[in-house]
Amino acid sequence: MRKRSRKPGRKSAAKKPRRTEPDVNQVAHWIATRTTGTAPAPTKNPHAVALGILGGKKGGLARKAALTPEQRSEIASKAARTRWKTGQTMPDP
Repeated sequence: MRKRSRKPGRKSAAKKPRRTEPDVNQVAHWIATRTTGTAPAPTKNPHAVALGILGGKKGGLARKAALTPEQRSEIASKAARTRWKTGQTMPDP
């Protein structure tokens, strides 16, 4: 049987990546959470949470002070146009 040669400049088809076996620890964790019906609670770094809250409180006021009323109006108009274009509604407060 003759071996077929590829034409010059022609690329081969992309191969799918092989499926690897899952890690034994991951399987054990999955089995334990499924059988007990409990999942471990995610833990957050309290220091990072506090910094995030502080940044969020300061950010809006700082931006408001830095922008002129005309700039704020333009930003709000652009946001409204985008909402109407995509059909989104205002979130409930």
